[in-house]
Amino acid sequence: MQIQLDDVRLFVRIVDLGTLSAAARERDAPVSQVTRSLVRLERACAVRLLHRTTHGLSLTDEGDTFLAYARTLLDATAQLQADLSGKISGPSGWVRVSVSPLLAEAVIVPSLNALYQRHPDIHVDIAADDRIVDMSREGIDVAIRTGTTASETLVARRIGQMTRSLYAAPAYAERFGLPTSVDDLPRHRLISYSVSPALNHWTIADGAQRREFLAQGHTRTDNSAIVLALVRRGVGIGRLSDVVARRLVASGELLPVMAEQASTEPVPMYAVMLPQRHRLPKIRACIDHWADWMAADR
Repeated sequence: MQIQLDDVRLFVRIVDLGTLSAAARERDAPVSQVTRSLVRLERACAVRLLHRTTHGLSLTDEGDTFLAYARTLLDATAQLQADLSGKISGPSGWVRVSVSPLLAEAVIVPSLNALYQRHPDIHVDIAADDRIVDMSREGIDVAIRTGTTASETLVARRIGQMTRSLYAAPAYAERFGLPTSVDDLPRHRLISYSVSPALNHWTIADGAQRREFLAQGHTRTDNSAIVLALVRRGVGIGRLSDVVARRLVASGELLPVMAEQASTEPVPMYAVMLPQRHRLPKIRACIDHWADWMAADR
């Protein structure tokens, strides 16, 4: 069976992306070139790998079998290439990271100069989004996530922890004052999430007890970066990651609100990877660096 490795790689991306045109756009190549690659691969295998109809693509039984072997082949090739190059010149190549916009700004971006000094041949592609991505489909090497990561299909390594607290801008405090107890909160302008409703459940200490408060937002958004922007503009009080807000408090841009009562229990922060990629030297190097960065409590 004489097959070309690049045809195998393209076949996997066609399956992951769902269409020939999407794979062509990703490669910045004409669809005809992608089609020729698929035809060439099917001829080499002497079987049809994909059903192609006006309604889309679907794997044949043979294609499903071939896909499993293709992923194993590509992962083994990547591992071999990384091990060989790593022994000569150290970790190298692109690492695509999925992370929320706020954590990208607070953790990933500030850490990059030091990462590049340690590993000058590594390059980072940041995909900043609050949503949970499909790592295989979107070509993500590492996803930075907080909380639980229960999944049998992913490998997770803890790189730190995160707490959240309430914050407001000085302009908001001058206009409306600041709450001092959980009973004051309903009278204030609160910023909540229109998605991820769990983030709107704030646990507040009330004496010796802790009470759960449901934040009915005066303003809502689906994006953590917009929550920060709204708080900084004095629109309302919002719950922010302390790793993000710490530097803004130091500069006087933000004020802690009910600091002792409203801080959350620490939740773990994980680097999540597909199982076939977590051993790649370039990925291990990035995760080691971010774990060290978080441990330094910057």
